[in-house]
Amino acid sequence: MKLKLAEKLTVVAAATLCSTLAFAADPASCKAVRFADVGWSDIAATTGMASVVLEGLGYKPTVTIASVPITFAGIKSKQIDAFLGYWNPTMTPIIEPFVKAGQIKVLETPNLVGAKYTLAVPAYLYDKGLKTFADIAKFKTELDGKIHGIEPGNDGNLIIQGMLDKNEFGLKGFKMVESSEAGMLAEVQRAGRASKPIVFLGWEPHPMNVQMKMKYLEGGDTSGFGPNYGESKVFTAIPPSYETRCPNVATLLKNLQFTTTIENMVMVDIINKAKPNDAARAYLKKNPGVLDGWLKGVTTLDGKDGLAAVTAALK
Repeated sequence: MKLKLAEKLTVVAAATLCSTLAFAADPASCKAVRFADVGWSDIAATTGMASVVLEGLGYKPTVTIASVPITFAGIKSKQIDAFLGYWNPTMTPIIEPFVKAGQIKVLETPNLVGAKYTLAVPAYLYDKGLKTFADIAKFKTELDGKIHGIEPGNDGNLIIQGMLDKNEFGLKGFKMVESSEAGMLAEVQRAGRASKPIVFLGWEPHPMNVQMKMKYLEGGDTSGFGPNYGESKVFTAIPPSYETRCPNVATLLKNLQFTTTIENMVMVDIINKAKPNDAARAYLKKNPGVLDGWLKGVTTLDGKDGLAAVTAALK
């Protein structure tokens, strides 16, 4: 039976609607995407890049600065939608209870491999013989009995305090100095100008690796930092229901893949006082090729071509 023109138009319209629905973007409730940042410049860099992309897609990302424990509690309570900075293995003891209880989901593929996180010293101190975790105690007097960490509640600080409490590597009697990332690095730089001994938390990616002559300590395999100089992978954590509620944003989060080179480049600008989103936008304008993989299968909030929208927004 032949269809009349009006009926044909109705069929075409219905088919078009079905096609649109098949690739429908997230509901309006997903427009606000709430990130957490624990105050590290590498997390600021990755969160900045994700935020710039989401803005180009029509979303409204926001960032809350919080400690690691508060961040995980925020994901549990669905007040935080995504955290791009779960460093494994050092944060594992903190996040594991939430994961086992089904309160946090860790995306399967890491967003960064090849990272490291462990104790470090200036190169001049390494050359004087402080090369391993076991050497720290030998320099107690010169170090004024201090090991410099970062913000309270941080996983690295907890590992250091655990070593002190258990007298691992003969560190009983040492004190851990808590500070912000910027505060710790300022202390390291002051020590460097005077060639004074100092032991501090170091990690890569971070501009410190190129801005300072530093060495990572060996022999920390049995500590919470793990082997190979605290070799780490960085994962994304979300509420377990987020993939179902906001599948389009979740697809982007799964696609995000960074490198130490990418993060170092963005972090240099952040360290030099650029806002994270501005530093991220500058990098993406110069390196738009990274968007191809990130935006595979991702649309704008209203269901349009995601790559085209973000590319246009960056011009």
